[in-house]
Amino acid sequence: MNKLEQRRDIFKLSRDWLSVQEVVDVVSSTSCGAVSIFIGTTREDEVGGRKVIGLEYEAYELMAQSEFSKLCDDIRARWPTVTHVCVHHRLGWVKVGEASVVMAISSPHRHDGQNAIRHCIEQLKANLPIWKKEVYDTQEASWKENTECPWSFQNKVPPAAPPGESV
Repeated sequence: MNKLEQRRDIFKLSRDWLSVQEVVDVVSSTSCGAVSIFIGTTREDEVGGRKVIGLEYEAYELMAQSEFSKLCDDIRARWPTVTHVCVHHRLGWVKVGEASVVMAISSPHRHDGQNAIRHCIEQLKANLPIWKKEVYDTQEASWKENTECPWSFQNKVPPAAPPGESV
């Protein structure tokens, strides 16, 4: 990063379609040889015989911004060469096939950026107060828990049985 360039950490929650190019443009820098990108899309899935037709996202917006700032500090502590970080996340209705989250990280070399982008999505899902509800073709809906969350039931390992006993 050239000495005059300020690091940029941009976080945007939007009810509008997400532009990958806009996110890439935010992190682009002549001092960086790599832009690592992650695009999370709403996938078609079947749950209990019901087809997912879309997701509905909600967020505690002020807290999400604060947690994003902490995440950027953590990324830079782990990968000091990371130059810019940009995350755009949808709110409201996101139909199957559309992007729910677009993130990009620039760095002088690809290794740090690729590691940082993986960490960024995992920590975003674990720590930012953004919630999703699956909506099915039956018009039923179900709030979903991210397995990355520390309080997630899906994240818990059942206790091992003592030797000679079964659970």
